Amino acid sequence: MARIKYYYDTESCRYERIRTSKWDIFINSLAFLTVATVIATGLVYGYMVYFESPEEAQLRKENQELLMYYNLMGEDMESISKVLQGMQDRDDDIYRVIFGVNPLANEIRTGGTGGANKYRALMEKGLSREDLIVNDLQKIDVLKKRMYIQTKSYDEIVELAKNKEDFLAALPAIQPVSNEELKRLSSGFGYRIDPYLKTRRKHTGVDFSLEVGNPVHATGDGKIKYTKSSLSGYGKQVHIDHDFGFQTKYGHLDKILVKKGQWVKRGDLIGYSGNSGKSTAPHLHYEVIKNGIKVNPIHYFSRDLSAEEYEEILRLASIENQAMGSY
Repeated sequence: MARIKYYYDTESCRYERIRTSKWDIFINSLAFLTVATVIATGLVYGYMVYFESPEEAQLRKENQELLMYYNLMGEDMESISKVLQGMQDRDDDIYRVIFGVNPLANEIRTGGTGGANKYRALMEKGLSREDLIVNDLQKIDVLKKRMYIQTKSYDEIVELAKNKEDFLAALPAIQPVSNEELKRLSSGFGYRIDPYLKTRRKHTGVDFSLEVGNPVHATGDGKIKYTKSSLSGYGKQVHIDHDFGFQTKYGHLDKILVKKGQWVKRGDLIGYSGNSGKSTAPHLHYEVIKNGIKVNPIHYFSRDLSAEEYEEILRLASIENQAMGSY
């Protein structure tokens, strides 16, 4: 039985019965349903957020594990990259220096591994995190390329190690003339005054001041590439091919004792010093060519010099003076 409600009317000074219209009932019911719907929606949303289904919980766990392994894989790639960098540094700064070969050019080690087309098939699958996957694949490709280049470099070093005895014998590692007191070196490698033009020009070897007829020796094992006699330039000269990229040239000789194709060993007598060609006084002009480039012969004189003698001959060679020949 519905309860009857009254209210006190101050104007009539008596209690009047409260009468509720159908419109009021409708409005009240609608408000109740609205509040109930909002509360129910909030409860459902809260349940969905805070109370996962078993499938959702499993997916969330798998995603967390994948993220963990992804981060671990990134750390592993970084560690591998550091180890590989160490191998490359030792290769360039130690192994290749020992065998006298140039370090690998940076563009060879870091060359491209393919453009975006390489990953087009993967990108066309519409993966939600394709950026992460492609980024890791690119890093792996770079590591694979660097490792391949490094293995090929080590193959070269191994081959050089097998031929180390031949390499050391071929190295032009002594002075071509007797110079025990280090007084024979008259002009070093680099820019010097040309004796004829009286201008600074590149002197591509070293000059030893000698009397005519001093013995000249091969500085390393090799084959006589050619001999030549000329009234200008180097005059009477001998050119030796030592293999491994090394060649030596001996100029302004008075007499040549070897012929083209002849094999010589370090220390063998190949001729006598003279004053032939474009020369201002008797001397020997000596050059070392490495991979087609004329380099400072002084750097290869360490075999028959002590540390102190090597330092002294470096000092003497650095004095800028006049060369004894012109070319």
